[in-house]
Amino acid sequence: MTASTTTLPAVAAAGTSERRQPAGLKVIFLTEMWERFSYYGMRALLVLYLVNALGMPRSDALELYGLYTGLVYITPLAGGLMADRWLGARLAAVIGAAIMMLGHFAMAVPSLLHLAMGLLIVGNGLFKPNTTSMVGMLYPDEADPRRAGGYTIFYMGVNLGAFLSPLVAGTLGERLGWHWGFASAGVGMAIGMAVLCLGQRLLGRAGLREGQSPVGWKDAPLVVGFCVASIVGVLALLAVAPWLGQVWTPLPVAMKVLLGLALLASCGWAALRQPAGHAAGLTRAEAGRLVAIGIVAFFVIFFWMGFEQAGGTMTLFADTQTDRHAFGLEIPATWFQTINPLGIVLMGPLFSALWIALDRSRFALPDPAKQGLGMIVLGLGFVVMAVAQSRAEALGPVGPHWLAIVYLLHTIGELMLSPVGLSLVSRAAPARLVGLLMGVWLMAIGVANYLAGALEGLLAGSGIPLYVFLLGSSLGAGVLLLVLTPWLHRLIQARD
Repeated sequence: MTASTTTLPAVAAAGTSERRQPAGLKVIFLTEMWERFSYYGMRALLVLYLVNALGMPRSDALELYGLYTGLVYITPLAGGLMADRWLGARLAAVIGAAIMMLGHFAMAVPSLLHLAMGLLIVGNGLFKPNTTSMVGMLYPDEADPRRAGGYTIFYMGVNLGAFLSPLVAGTLGERLGWHWGFASAGVGMAIGMAVLCLGQRLLGRAGLREGQSPVGWKDAPLVVGFCVASIVGVLALLAVAPWLGQVWTPLPVAMKVLLGLALLASCGWAALRQPAGHAAGLTRAEAGRLVAIGIVAFFVIFFWMGFEQAGGTMTLFADTQTDRHAFGLEIPATWFQTINPLGIVLMGPLFSALWIALDRSRFALPDPAKQGLGMIVLGLGFVVMAVAQSRAEALGPVGPHWLAIVYLLHTIGELMLSPVGLSLVSRAAPARLVGLLMGVWLMAIGVANYLAGALEGLLAGSGIPLYVFLLGSSLGAGVLLLVLTPWLHRLIQARD
């Protein structure tokens, strides 16, 4: 292995044992918790801010929301590639955290809206795939039975931050002023970066290239340089944005989606075709595992396309079509977004124990089967949502229990799909491509996020209600993935 490649799961953090989770998991847990606090705080407010504060039409606000959240998950492809080839996962994550911190604070200034969103997109590209892949690097071998449980614990950190953010950032934004909510997200990101920098010793060698030393003050000039370059780059893009808008805006939404999918597929293929150190060629088994990861990633687009309605149409449903009065108080619309992360935190350990017990029994489920079942559960949530929408249109605002049931079902579906998928990628990907393939996985979520925002426009005039369409797409994709599971499982398990 050369200095240009990343040291991956063969190196574990200090403090691991056969029974206890690695000590470094605490560092990544807290780092990700605070980063997700910042991201979901901003997400909880964004659509409401665009519609209620800036007066943006609903369709435009949803499309901008989809474009932002989509790019947030697409840029990790480049961030994972940079970590694999040059920076190492740990240094890339620190740089990304610094850029995102600047972006969140810039959101507190209305005139800097587009600069702030650009910095958040760039920073997340460096941060997200590398903290996620570092979890897998904490385990000494890919067959370690603690790995799936570790990713579920990591996922609890994600959702603990997501639970706190609507309560803090959402309340500050809706009650005191939008800038207070956005600034609180910046404080959360600053805390997350501090945790990552101060927890270097517990991470051992996870996330470091061969011969690379832990992140320290010596890396400060590089971090500052990336921040300055990101600001300059975003400003340059904003300067040409009016011209790009003249070309892009008139295109039908369907054409935008097709062009985006084609571009992303081309970028992913080109990245995979690039040489990686001395091991440029893929073995037959590795190629099969890449095919399996790509197919599963395509299917999860259908899951997140529905799930991410939480920050868009479902937030607007909570704002205008839900009776939010209780005990003489009006519940902020953003608080409904706490149901999902609270459910993850409470039920995460149960699902972690369930998967371990099943995997050790004769009733073990392959990972694609777990994910297919998760999509079906998501579809059941849209059965409830479709009924709630129909009642609200006919009778006026409905009770809050309708949204609560939907969020609960979607949470169960998420626990069956997302941590399982993260574990699958870290385990099945060739070691030299883990960061890149984690970026590909997140890129699929990015496509889904854009579709989540654009779907209402795509369906306009079709006569198909949004939630009825999502019911069919979720159930259909889930059933088809179950049918393909035996073949996908053979590809994932194959070894040369």
